[in-house]
Amino acid sequence: MKTYSIKQIILVAGLAAILVSCNTSKHYQRGAVSTDGLFGNTATSDSANLAEKPWRELFTETHLQKLIQEGLNNNLDLQLAVQKVMEAEAYFSQSKAALLPSVSANGKGIYTRNPESIYPDGPREVSTYQLSADASWEVDLWGKLRSSKRAAYTNLLASDAGQKAVQTRLISNIASAYYALVGLDAKLAITQLTVKNNIDLVETLKVLKESGRVTGAAIVQSEAARYAAEVTIPDLEQQIRETENALCLLLGRVPGTVERGKIEEQTLSAALQTGIPAQMLDNRPDVMQAEYALMSAYEITGNARAYFYPALTLTASAGFAAADLDKLIDPISFAANVIGGLAQPIFNKKINTTRLKVSQAQQEEALISFRSTLLKAGQEVHNTLGSYESAVQKIALRQLQLDALIKSVDYTKELLTYGSATYTEVLNAQTSLLSAQLSSVNDQLQQLNAVVTLYRALGGGWE
Repeated sequence: MKTYSIKQIILVAGLAAILVSCNTSKHYQRGAVSTDGLFGNTATSDSANLAEKPWRELFTETHLQKLIQEGLNNNLDLQLAVQKVMEAEAYFSQSKAALLPSVSANGKGIYTRNPESIYPDGPREVSTYQLSADASWEVDLWGKLRSSKRAAYTNLLASDAGQKAVQTRLISNIASAYYALVGLDAKLAITQLTVKNNIDLVETLKVLKESGRVTGAAIVQSEAARYAAEVTIPDLEQQIRETENALCLLLGRVPGTVERGKIEEQTLSAALQTGIPAQMLDNRPDVMQAEYALMSAYEITGNARAYFYPALTLTASAGFAAADLDKLIDPISFAANVIGGLAQPIFNKKINTTRLKVSQAQQEEALISFRSTLLKAGQEVHNTLGSYESAVQKIALRQLQLDALIKSVDYTKELLTYGSATYTEVLNAQTSLLSAQLSSVNDQLQQLNAVVTLYRALGGGWE
């Protein structure tokens, strides 16, 4: 009888091993979305990609490199993202362990005093001792546990991609804040120089007034123009403080000054290689994260589908039991049992049906989210390329404008001395020059930020 029972258990286990290969999951296959035309009319077959360049090779200015490295070491958002990855690793480790049997050890000592009314002849007092080990294993016939493991693994990959997305954004934000800071420095220097020039003009007009070439109105209006430029300096200084503090927050440090260079020292690669749109799937972290979320949704749907099929559970228990403690570890006290059970769900209050419908809806949501993320990424690349080209054109035209305005200021000042120009012409020329110089700084910032944004949009900065 004992031999027959063992044969039955082996037969059930063998059948389970055959059915293990059966799987209800439908695995995700890439191709759910298309990347054709993702960059608009910017068609290229060149796979060279700006995102493949390490950030130190793109951002070569020494001060900026130090700040980016400090941010990578100390930024709090990035540290939170790292903890999210560690959480996902723990869940994945747990999902792998679910495929293994659960084993527990038990030790008991039981004392029982029986009532005399029920046991008049005894025994009145009974002591028993047990020492046993129990094991339980759910045979993964339909891939339910394996689907959970794969879902946990894709969640781990998604968390890792999320960390990479935080890192790429961090590098981009530090670079943009740094460029904004050196741009404000340049604007402050331009404004201070303009104020100085206006002061010189006032002194010149005072000399001309003494000779009767200009009136007092010219001096007053020149002073007003000087103060109109000077009054913007406190705002620029406040913007510099705020930008420094914002940059310090990205660096994980308390507010304070930030060591930096000048805007003239900032140069970035002019070779804006976008690669092919399909590379976004493997380069841009938020796109990768969305695709991993879709893969996880597929596995969760397979897991939900498996609940409709029979579940095979094997349990075993072995140990010792005796009435005397000194006889507990004795061959005659040994006992064991093995149980194989097959349970087929019939009615479970619509829990299984609801689980499947919800997972299917969440799978469709994940697909829509993936498509949306990819479209937004492509739009960002296309817009940034346009912004860069616009900045390049404006810089060239702005330089021509600056050259003309500088000559205009010089000529009108010279003509004012000889009485061939009015003070209003000089003021207008200086005002136009100041405006053009400030706009020139904005043009440079637009070009720098376009490269930074494109680098992040393509997924650069995490490799």
